[in-house]
Amino acid sequence: MADTTISISEDLLSELSDVGVELERIQDLAAGVGKTLSTSLRSAITDGKSFRSVLADIAESFTKLALKAALQPVETLTTSLIESLFSATDLAILPNAKGGIIAAPTYFPTNGGLGLAGEAGPEAILPLNRGSDGRLGVASNAAAPVSISFNVTASDAKSFIGAEAELSAMLLRAVKRGTRAS
Repeated sequence: MADTTISISEDLLSELSDVGVELERIQDLAAGVGKTLSTSLRSAITDGKSFRSVLADIAESFTKLALKAALQPVETLTTSLIESLFSATDLAILPNAKGGIIAAPTYFPTNGGLGLAGEAGPEAILPLNRGSDGRLGVASNAAAPVSISFNVTASDAKSFIGAEAELSAMLLRAVKRGTRAS
């Protein structure tokens, strides 16, 4: 029994894909031509345009469609060129205003030229803040944990419930004092 398996090369599949794209472009152009003709003829009938005016509108539309079709490869080439230029130079812009990590060698502009970070492994980006004394340094946004302990001694549950509002106010004042001090 003979093997009837058909193998299709990658090149052939690529060519068929390209043909499919071109057929879609031709179909779009044909749809544009049909729309232009029907619009022009409709306006001739409803607006009372002269036949010469309708033909001029059709010619103008065909010219626009032809230019669009002719310039499509130029647009595709330009887009591809710009994308490859940016991907080749790796000009990704990553915001690090709140800090971050550079995990691969990365160039960046400095006052004296060009800097390099991440060349020996991951490096951290830490935003600097100026303190009240004028010194510039790394600051932490995380506040130190505050621990507040209240020991309440009550003779019964009813007396504890009666003092609950006063205890809540005392706790709130303590927290506010701790927040102001940090």
